[in-house]
Amino acid sequence: MELPSAVDFSVEDPASHDGAFCLSAYYSELHERFDGGFDIAGALADDPDGLRPPAGLFVVARHDAAPVGCGGLKFDTGVPAYIKRMWISPTARGQGVGRLLLAHLEDLARDLGHQTVHLETNRNLAEAIRMYRMAGYEEIPPFNDEPYAHHWFRKHLE
Repeated sequence: MELPSAVDFSVEDPASHDGAFCLSAYYSELHERFDGGFDIAGALADDPDGLRPPAGLFVVARHDAAPVGCGGLKFDTGVPAYIKRMWISPTARGQGVGRLLLAHLEDLARDLGHQTVHLETNRNLAEAIRMYRMAGYEEIPPFNDEPYAHHWFRKHLE
């Protein structure tokens, strides 16, 4: 893969061809990496409507027109925007694509009037934890009862 500046982002339906591809790869990877696996059926029941307007949005990252990542934002009144389902293809990792996607999601949240974003992640996703910390996220007490989460983060957007 070339420089991360060659990555394009588009907001689209999570059920789009590339959206579904990214989410399927994301769920499969979580199932492999999480202790005890990941309940894909349960996640599928929760996700799509929460990542569509007005409840949220979904972004696909592409390089040379091929999907290389995704991420979502959820919005609830009175609480920070919530970053969900962030995934980067193994072929694109280590190239800065994750940082670009994270910054893009933050920009979208800011543009929509949010001053803070939250996210959570699993202890087995060490590279994600490292990226969030490097991007200025601070670890906070749990803000939800997500069964797969071990780390909860917050960032104040400027």
